Order: sequence, then C-alpha cells, then structure tokens
Amino acid sequence: MTMLSRILGLVRDIVIARYFGAGAGADAFFVAFKIPNFLRRLFAEGAFSQAFVPVLSEYRTNKGIKDVRALINSVAGVLGMVLLVVTLLAVVGSPVLTTIFAPGFINEAEKFSLASEMLRLTFPYLLLISLTAFAGSILNSYGRFAVPAFTPVLLNLSLIASAIWLSPLFEHPVIAMAWGVLIAGMLQLFFQFPFLLKLGLMPRPRLDYRHEGVVRIMRLMLPALFGVSISQINLLLDTVLASFLQTGSVSWLYYSDRLSELPLGVFGVAIATVILPSLSRKHTTESADAFSKTLDWALRVVLLIGFPAAIALLLLAEPLLATLFYHGELTEHDVSMSTLSLRAYASGLMAFMLIKVLAPGYFSRQDTKTPVKIGVVAMVVNMVFNLILIWPLAHTGLALATSLSAWLNAYLLYRGLQKERVYWLQEGWARFISQLLFSLIVMSLVVAAILNFLPSWLLMSVIERVAYLALVVVSGGASYFVALYLSGIRLRAFLVRH
Repeated sequence: MTMLSRILGLVRDIVIARYFGAGAGADAFFVAFKIPNFLRRLFAEGAFSQAFVPVLSEYRTNKGIKDVRALINSVAGVLGMVLLVVTLLAVVGSPVLTTIFAPGFINEAEKFSLASEMLRLTFPYLLLISLTAFAGSILNSYGRFAVPAFTPVLLNLSLIASAIWLSPLFEHPVIAMAWGVLIAGMLQLFFQFPFLLKLGLMPRPRLDYRHEGVVRIMRLMLPALFGVSISQINLLLDTVLASFLQTGSVSWLYYSDRLSELPLGVFGVAIATVILPSLSRKHTTESADAFSKTLDWALRVVLLIGFPAAIALLLLAEPLLATLFYHGELTEHDVSMSTLSLRAYASGLMAFMLIKVLAPGYFSRQDTKTPVKIGVVAMVVNMVFNLILIWPLAHTGLALATSLSAWLNAYLLYRGLQKERVYWLQEGWARFISQLLFSLIVMSLVVAAILNFLPSWLLMSVIERVAYLALVVVSGGASYFVALYLSGIRLRAFLVRH
C-alpha cells in the first residue's frame, strides 16, 4: 500500500511538472504546500506518533479496553483543540508565515501574494491530516497497517484531478492545487472512520488535559519535535534559503527531493512504521534480545534496499528526471538543475533511511531526549554547511548540506544505541557486507555499461526515453538480485515476523 501511494505520488509530480513547470506559480504552491506538510510530518507523523504509539501500546498491554478508550478520547480532544487554534491563527496570519518561510518572495509581489493566498487553503490540511495520522497510529498499533498506508493515495488522486480538471477554472490555475490539498485532507480523515468503528475505537473527543496518558504523551512530544523530524527541518531550511535564489530553485529542489523520497517512503518509512509498535511491545515485555534482533533485521533490510536505490539515483538522475518530468512547462534547463540537486540528495539517501529505522529504537523506549540532542547537533551542522555551500553550488549546495548532516545524524543515533547496549550487531555482518558490496559493484557496472552506449536523454523522444529507462532499470535490478543470489543471500531469510 505504501508503494502504491508513492507511485501515485510520482504520477502526481509528473502531472504538476507538466501543467505548472518550475515557474513562479509552482514555486509559490510548493511553499504553500510545504509549510503545513512540514508541520504535519513534525507533529503528526513525527513527534506525535512516536510519542503516542509507545504509550498506547503500554495501555493496551497493561490495562483494559476501557482505559485504552479513555486515553484515545482524551488525546483526540486535546490534539484537536490545539490543532484548531494553530490552524485559525495560521489562516489569519498567512502573509506572516510566507514572510518567515519564504523571505525571498517579499520582493516578488505576485509570487508572495499567490503563496499567501494558497496557504490559507492548504494550512487547514494540517488539522485534517494530523487527525488522520492520529487515527492511523491507532490502527497501526492494532496491526492494521494497510489502511493508513493506503490513505496518502487519496491526496495524490485529489491533486492529479485538481491539476487536470479544476485548474482551468481559475484565473491563476495553480490555485486549484491548493483546493486539491484541502479536499484531500477531508477525504483522508473520513476514510479512516469505518475501520476505527470496526475496532470499537472511534474517538469521542474529551478535553482532558490532565489525563495521565495525555501528560506523558505531551512530555514525550516536546523533545521529539526535533529528534525524529530533523531531516524535515533541514529540508524546510533549504526552502527558506532557496527562496533567495533564482526563480525555479524551490521547484528544482522539490522535484529532486520527491524522487529521493520515493525509495525512502516505500521502504524506509514503511519499515519504521512496522517496527515501532513491535519494538514498543518488546521493550514493555523486557525482551532485550528480541528488541536488538528486530533492529538488526530492520538495518539489514534497509541496507539491502537503500544502497542500490542510492546508487541508482546517482547514476540515473538525469534519465529519471528527463523521462518523468521533461514534458509541457518543464524546460531542459530545469532538468539539468534538478539533476544536480537529485545527485546531492541521493548521496544522503542511505542516511535518511537509517534515521527512519534507528529513531524508533529510542522512541519505543520512551527516550526522546537523546534524539533531541543529536537532532540539534545535526541541524546546526546543516546550517553551517548550507552557508558554506550555497555560495559556490547554489541550490545544489543546500541539498548536499542536508545529506551531510543526515549522515552525522544517523551515525550519532547508531552510536547512542550501541552505547546504551540496547542494540548490538548480530552474527554474520562481515559476510553480509561483503555480499552486498559485490552485488552493488555488479549492478553499477551493468548500468554504467548500458548508459555509455545511449545518446543524450534530452534529445530522445518520450517513447525512447521510457523504453531505454525501462531497459536500464530492469537490467540493473536483475543484475543486482542475481548477484545477491550468487553471493549467497536469500531474500526469503528476511521474511520473518517481528
């Protein structure tokens, strides 16, 4: 389901590129969408879910259904009220938010006005999607992973429909995308209700700020705001700085980030979503060895998928961007600029995926302070790299700075888990790494050999680009999995219950 949603997300971005390209309107929409989307990842999928799921798992293990329902009702009431107040303030003060998050737009009146107007429509998405994430956390805790994973499909379908059919109705067609975001938020929330009813856990909101579980969740959330979502903060800082660069920079970063997000979302986020409730249960039942083995399994799976994905993005940056986005309003220059930032993001893809898997090792134990300290260090380092690299490399420097800080973040999270002796390497890592390296080398040689015989991707027709890209992807993927098999790795060995 996660893969389906990410593939449709890619289709969505292809449609956006075709209809709006990388001009002022696209830049304005990406800023208006990124602000609530950033806060959604920070509060809902980030800090909130990482604080809520362990507490809910503990209630489910140690208390009765009546206490579980009381917790859910109290959290729903408090979360809903806080989000409602924040949303109302943001809608009223949208020009202020635009000034804060895209200060480079101030001197471009039309772009600034468009971003502010669209932000009034997109910001309520934070309220709707945060409640959706709350409902999804309940379903995930009870092993119903498919429904929350499918929900983002509705956002992608709404935006695709808005671009194709709604945009011609507006004086500024890109405003249709903001309406698409708002409509999607309502669809995603209402879609979860029948499944909560089936579990008998449909929330009945209560404003009980003093509920013991609510107090604990709020205490865990505050530091987690930085700990789990530091990469999102870094990406938003990139947008702030990119607003000062030439028109198109925000869009170039968006298109390249979206491609790097595809493997991250399909595998990194999916694995992290699955292991958090599992790790929380193992910590509650004091099964230290099982806890470490689950983390070890997740790390191996991430390496098995993340490394070939990162190398593929590095080698195929231009072919992918040209094939997917070089239509309609997007220009050859846009593809070239996006290629540079995609390669920079690809260099940090493995780190982004490791962060997604390592962070639950802390949050499942209700330790939110350690990731905060690590996150703050990574954020400061990211800003330093931003300021150093933006001058010689422009938007590419911002992407590279994000990747470098992500590697530092991942390393510090890993070292912390080992120092606290909650994770230790299981047997067979040396053999696994050598098998992985052999397979990656084989894949890289096959892909590079095919690319060497192909003409410029920007000179090909659409059909040629699709055909040649399919050839390269299938050949590279096949060579990688054959090499894994020949080296002795059997994928079925990773299909274990956790």
